[in-house]
Amino acid sequence: MALCGTNMSWGMESIKAMRLRGNLSTFLVKPSSAYFGGPSLYALPWRCRKTRFSLLRRALTPVESKSIAESSQAVSVDEELDHVKRFKMSDFKVLDSVSIGLGGRADEVVFEAIVKDPKSPLYNTRVVLRRLISSQAKRRGKRAIQVLKKLVRRKIMYYSYSMQVHGYISSRSSHGLLTLVHGYHGSFSLRHWLQQADWLPTLEATLALDEESVKRVGDDTIGGPAVTRKLRLIRILMRDLLIGVNYLHSHGLAHTELRLENVHVCPVDRHIKVGILGNAVDFYEEGPIISTVDSSLDRRQMMIAFDMRCVGFMMAKMVLRELMDPLIFAKFKSFFAKGNDPSCLREFLLRVLDKSLSSGNCGLQILDRNWGAGWNLLSLLLATKPSRRISCLEALRHPFLCGPRWRVIPSMNIIRWGLGSTAVKITEEYIYGQHQRGRLAHFIELMEMLNPHTKPKNWLELLPGKWRLLYHTGRHIGLTLRQPPIRVLIGNLHLVVSRPSKLSTNVSMTSEISFSALIGRDWPHDKSGVAGHLQVNSVFNLKAGRQLYLKEENSKGYFSLGQSINRDALFQKLANGRWGKAIPYKELPSSLPVATFISDDVELLLNLGRPLNQEVDSAKKVLQEVRTQIPPEMFDLSKLVCGTYVDSRLLVLRGVNGSALLFTRSCEDENSL
Repeated sequence: MALCGTNMSWGMESIKAMRLRGNLSTFLVKPSSAYFGGPSLYALPWRCRKTRFSLLRRALTPVESKSIAESSQAVSVDEELDHVKRFKMSDFKVLDSVSIGLGGRADEVVFEAIVKDPKSPLYNTRVVLRRLISSQAKRRGKRAIQVLKKLVRRKIMYYSYSMQVHGYISSRSSHGLLTLVHGYHGSFSLRHWLQQADWLPTLEATLALDEESVKRVGDDTIGGPAVTRKLRLIRILMRDLLIGVNYLHSHGLAHTELRLENVHVCPVDRHIKVGILGNAVDFYEEGPIISTVDSSLDRRQMMIAFDMRCVGFMMAKMVLRELMDPLIFAKFKSFFAKGNDPSCLREFLLRVLDKSLSSGNCGLQILDRNWGAGWNLLSLLLATKPSRRISCLEALRHPFLCGPRWRVIPSMNIIRWGLGSTAVKITEEYIYGQHQRGRLAHFIELMEMLNPHTKPKNWLELLPGKWRLLYHTGRHIGLTLRQPPIRVLIGNLHLVVSRPSKLSTNVSMTSEISFSALIGRDWPHDKSGVAGHLQVNSVFNLKAGRQLYLKEENSKGYFSLGQSINRDALFQKLANGRWGKAIPYKELPSSLPVATFISDDVELLLNLGRPLNQEVDSAKKVLQEVRTQIPPEMFDLSKLVCGTYVDSRLLVLRGVNGSALLFTRSCEDENSL
């Protein structure tokens, strides 16, 4: 992009005079023979910082001017920011093009230049001149210089993870232009890197990945399949980004503008640069923030939570390149704006990306690896409540960002998540032979032992919502080898739970079954058929109950508060499995707490399209075929006896015959996708 009018002459004026006019209210500039040979900046003491925002809006009163003058005399020379210099436009040779990855806002003009002053330590160094036009842009530029006072205490970290601001250029007029002089870290932002067709090998070459460099993410291999290479690269980028953001948080600053467009990968030191910090916010400048979402958090916690949400969006775009599309990303953000739980994000994205399975998408495979650890980290970064979002240090210890060479002891929440993710993957990609059905039953029994919510009040909070049936241990949903009287294709089976009142222990359950009925004796080529919908309604009262595990000699019979299971055989099977170490019991207890369901009357409603809705006999055959193919508990809700596992993502219910129904939570507005 060629630029015109670069041969402009900007007048200079002392910053001290500018400061007296209220433009640099937090700095005092005095002549000094500093390292760069120019004026140096002094920060005002803490007691003067409270007035800086008002100084930007009005002239200083005599009392304030006197107070600031007295405070400035006490500033020590040790506090001088010797890395910030006031430049002249004549110190640079402005280039005739600008890299696309350096583009800024509408109120900024970006130049690339080379320092031509032989006396400068930056001689022959390429830099970026960011000219700030509007008053808001100037405030961002001044703020970028202000925050350096805190960050310079640890210069190694500052140079590694922040885009270094070398200085500034200012014009004569107090209303004139302000230009930041900051480091040049390559032609592309991280967003532009990821948009390249050959981004993977190019970025690997830029980071110079070898066996030594990948050890910092717990790996000791290079190359491999594309999914493995992308996962390794994402771990490197995410860990570097989190270290940089944590560096800001540890110095009392929040970035507030973390986006792929503001992040650069430096090919020299191979570190992530988190921008020029023009909108960085101090945790302790003002009083606590009152939030309508989570009012229990103070300003510091809210600012950290906001940054972590931005990191979550960046991670989602790095893993799923489809989110680079503005329309898809708008749907992605609306998912959270509508209050959906992030734990059902996978269910939502499979529909948005029009994927029935994750095997055909590289990003989904990355998130599915290590028992769905990527989905867990993403849900923690994008949690609806700010108080539930993960911190930088916690994210760095998350199994998704730790390679195979690092031994990570997962928390019980991670173990529960892994069990559920493995069960979901089996239901999606496996043919239900005897071996697979046994594995699914095994995982469901483990989940029941690790149920984190055992009291009815927990169930009343988590149960409301829309749940999609994944698997039934007693019946394989769909057609078999038999010849049905009328052919019916079953769609999704949903269980919608609502709570009429927060003071009531009753819940209303609705079983929704969508299907298509095919007319004719033979299978037609077009299997759209006649659309139908079956709805079953009932009201349940929740009470506390127990699921009993009986000795083998006493394992006959049935108990209304739960089902009887062979205790010794089950525990031996679970303890010897791969997940046996996760069981918090040395021996299987005699019973486990469950939530029992006491049902009321059941109401059934069938809707059929033409011409089947005109024929009673055909409607009866369709209803009978639907009843044959679906689990009996979905047709007659009164056969649901108890709930044995529930969290924000998965639900396990038990029927009167002991069969288990595994559900996953669906987003509320999935029909609008």
